[in-house]
Amino acid sequence: MSRQHFKTALRSLDEAELDNKHVLVRVDLNVPIEDGKVADATRIERSVPTIREIADRGGKVVLLSHFGRPKGPDTKNSLRPLVPAIAAALGRPVGFVPDCIGKEARTAVDAMRRGDVLCLENTRFDDGEERNDPQFVAQLAALGDVFVNDAFSASHRAHASVEGLGHRLPAYAGRAMQEEVETLTNVLESPTRPLAAIVGGAKISTKLELLGNLLEKVDVLVIGGAMANTFLAALGKPIGKSLCEHDRLAQARNILERARAGRREIVLPVDVVTAEKLERGAPSRTVSVEGVAPSDMILDIGRRSIEHVCSVLARAKTLVWNGPLGAFETEPFDIGTIEVAEAAAELSSAGDLVSVAGGGDTVSALHAAGAAERFTYVSTAGGAFLEWLEGRRLPGVEILKVQ
Repeated sequence: MSRQHFKTALRSLDEAELDNKHVLVRVDLNVPIEDGKVADATRIERSVPTIREIADRGGKVVLLSHFGRPKGPDTKNSLRPLVPAIAAALGRPVGFVPDCIGKEARTAVDAMRRGDVLCLENTRFDDGEERNDPQFVAQLAALGDVFVNDAFSASHRAHASVEGLGHRLPAYAGRAMQEEVETLTNVLESPTRPLAAIVGGAKISTKLELLGNLLEKVDVLVIGGAMANTFLAALGKPIGKSLCEHDRLAQARNILERARAGRREIVLPVDVVTAEKLERGAPSRTVSVEGVAPSDMILDIGRRSIEHVCSVLARAKTLVWNGPLGAFETEPFDIGTIEVAEAAAELSSAGDLVSVAGGGDTVSALHAAGAAERFTYVSTAGGAFLEWLEGRRLPGVEILKVQ
């Protein structure tokens, strides 16, 4: 089964006049750094097609991005160390300016030729970025003729370089942005059914909107991770010393009741892996959800639960996944997440399942399972992916829509 695509209502590069134009391209260079080098270049690589296309069409590419959460200029959060990784991914030179506005930036931008690529310094070094300050927006806009947003992962924030520029310059979606919005729109609004969702993670409180929105759209909702403990407790099951939000039991019961009323299937663990402490290699045992001891912590789903989730995937045609099924960072409590990820990857490779996953922990878990490459689409976005699944409007996407 091939992945379906349809045209979204975003203005794309197909409509943009780029030749000999200074094009401000918002990318997400907020990548992990280890020993001064980029440890994971996925986000950089996602924007390569957009940068290359603009440069090849005669545009002068000016890259804008944040990095970290600096409180003013801070060498630890400079984009300078990322420039070699950007150049390597592009296969062409990339210049750098140690400011994102001002005389030095203006001089460097004016000296650009068709096809050049220039990276400006961390936009968050100026406090006008996060405030979406009109004066800072104007200073950025003065450097360009066209604005392209290729950073879906930053688009839940109404910041100057994400949303503000769209009010000052002709604004278009980059290719990575276009693909992400098309994929996520397709999977929630016109999926091939049955549509299943796996939602894991620690707290129900952070995902109430997500669960509520998904209940309206999915056929089957699999709930895992520590969040499932709150649902088990709401059903009167013993959970021992497990992480649980006891003040959310009524909301968990409400979600279960809404699912029944809407004839949506909710899948909770039927057996669990427990231990007395969360430590690598800690003695563990698998028990039914009726048999959790007072001294136990629930840390993963058990064998029967894994088989049940895999059977759900086998009959589904589309999957959305956000959040691990157990304490996957600590062996042996990664088994449930890894085995379910492997099953989803196999079905996707065979063309039987359209699988879309996102969220930092989810992506880490899929990479740990060696399954990420075989998923249909893996989003590099964390908060933006979650907010999209919650049904919220993202400022950095809204500004790109055809009016």
